Amino acid sequence: MRIRSIGARLTVWYTSLLTLTFLFLGGTAYGLLTYSLSREMDSALSGVAKVLAERTRAGGPAFYPSDIDDLFRRFFGFSPLDRHFDMFDPLGRRIPRQPRTRSDKLLLSPKALKNASQGVATLETFKVAGPYPVRVLTMPVIEAGRVTNLVQVGMSLENMYKTRGRFLLIMAAVLPLGLLLAGGGGWILARRALKPVDKMTQAAHRISGEYLDERLQETGTGDELDRLAKTLNDMLGRLDDAFRQIRQFSADASHELQTPLTILRGEMEVALRSERSSEEYQRVLESGLEEIDRISRLVEGLLLLARADAGVLRMDLRPVELRELSEEVYAQMKVVADDNGISLQPSLGEPVSVQGDREHLRRLLLNLVDNAIKYTQPGGRVTLSVHSDGERAVLKVSDTGIGLGKDEKQRIFSRFYRATEARSQGEAGAGLGLCIARSIAEAHGGWLQVESSPDQGSTFTVLLPISGDVHN
Repeated sequence: MRIRSIGARLTVWYTSLLTLTFLFLGGTAYGLLTYSLSREMDSALSGVAKVLAERTRAGGPAFYPSDIDDLFRRFFGFSPLDRHFDMFDPLGRRIPRQPRTRSDKLLLSPKALKNASQGVATLETFKVAGPYPVRVLTMPVIEAGRVTNLVQVGMSLENMYKTRGRFLLIMAAVLPLGLLLAGGGGWILARRALKPVDKMTQAAHRISGEYLDERLQETGTGDELDRLAKTLNDMLGRLDDAFRQIRQFSADASHELQTPLTILRGEMEVALRSERSSEEYQRVLESGLEEIDRISRLVEGLLLLARADAGVLRMDLRPVELRELSEEVYAQMKVVADDNGISLQPSLGEPVSVQGDREHLRRLLLNLVDNAIKYTQPGGRVTLSVHSDGERAVLKVSDTGIGLGKDEKQRIFSRFYRATEARSQGEAGAGLGLCIARSIAEAHGGWLQVESSPDQGSTFTVLLPISGDVHN
């Protein structure tokens, strides 16, 4: 069954890793303990054998059991009951005058006899009738360069086996207890560490489209969870802005659509109440077409942005001469500027050509000039200029209008956004013009930027890559 809780999974992973670590460390410790005990026993047996060999070379008296006990006690720290001592002549025959021990039934192996003839001591482990094997050292006694006797000492491995058994019992008792304590501690730590996540989850459940102003609590510790909370809060802030813009756009779009539809319906109803002359019917139809054009422009703008977002904006890329295009836009918008008491001035430099879609670029310029005229007071000035900086074509639309604040400059290209002063002045529009202009510029591999100050006008600059020189 899959564990759904992150805290439980962390505890399981932590406990599993700790179990493997304990088993590895326990196995290593067990191996080191066995190695250490074996080395100590071999070293002690070697010490006993060397003393006995020295006494034999010195021609001392026969060894008594008490002497053997003293030697084992000196090197082992105790006198084991199941010990072994024996002496052999160079041919491997037991010397009967030496004291007999409990382990004297051990024989001299061919390997030990062969090594002794070459002056080499031999360590061996023998299985005996008892439950524990015996560790035996056979050491040659060499006098005047020849082997005179063989000394054999041994000891049961009972103590070593019992020590290893006690170690395993201790490990078997400590391991489950340690894992239980570590698992419980890991669970508590995991719950404590993930507690902020539970709080985030509860707070996220309370947040909806109507309450996007709520934020997740940040601890200020700067850890991963705090950075996660900050990231989510930033995301909620962007969502809040997006929802606010969408709500505002819905209101603006509804107003923009409602007005022409209301006018259109009203004129149609009035025209149908009584007989009209052909001229009056023609006036009604012309007015209706104007309102339909307003609706079409709004829907067309929304469709263009949707296609740009999806990356499927259709582009008919051909060489476009921007000075010529700017002259067309100037001639078209000059009438609008004059009707609003605004001076529209062209500043067209040398011909400059870009690879682009002529209709889209025309719409970009129309949006910028229309926007500048819309937010410039009567008596003001709007300038349309075109030039090249050597690598890029530069289109500029400057005005002496209401300008933009610092915060508004960062948001002016956002979809559905309209400047606060523009709203207060009741200017028409849904806040799509600049967003559409920026989308068209980016689709051509360029970008759109703005420089503006409140009450000092604005300058919108479009930078586009140049496709080549154009000659008249």
